[in-house]
Amino acid sequence: MRILFAAAMALLLGAGRPAMAEEAYPSVQLLSTTTTVIGETIRYPASGAARVTSTIVTLAPHSEAALHLHPAPMYAYILEGEVTVDYGPHGRRTYAQGQALMEAMNAPHRGINATDRPVRILCVFMGAEGTANVSLVK
Repeated sequence: MRILFAAAMALLLGAGRPAMAEEAYPSVQLLSTTTTVIGETIRYPASGAARVTSTIVTLAPHSEAALHLHPAPMYAYILEGEVTVDYGPHGRRTYAQGQALMEAMNAPHRGINATDRPVRILCVFMGAEGTANVSLVK
């Protein structure tokens, strides 16, 4: 009878099931999406072997990035500061420290730091060999 009770309790309490990530180690989900910040469906380049590249971009106080596009998906996490991104006809959006986003791909845009502090952004490009991560728009 004790064995039957122990087995029933193990089933009720979840013993024997694989541990979920939340149970295996502390984690906080930052972003889960299928679209960019302006609603584009995320698409991966098919030009070559997969290549993931990460960089930290720093925008000095009162400066702005060049107008550009991302031919490959780019995940961004604001490490420090606050940046406003101008998406032209898609409007402007402001992102602050601790926010995560999937950047626009087909809409030319530029980051603007209108503050007195530097902005640092972790950028993770999910591209392919032969595909640029950033293309300047003239």
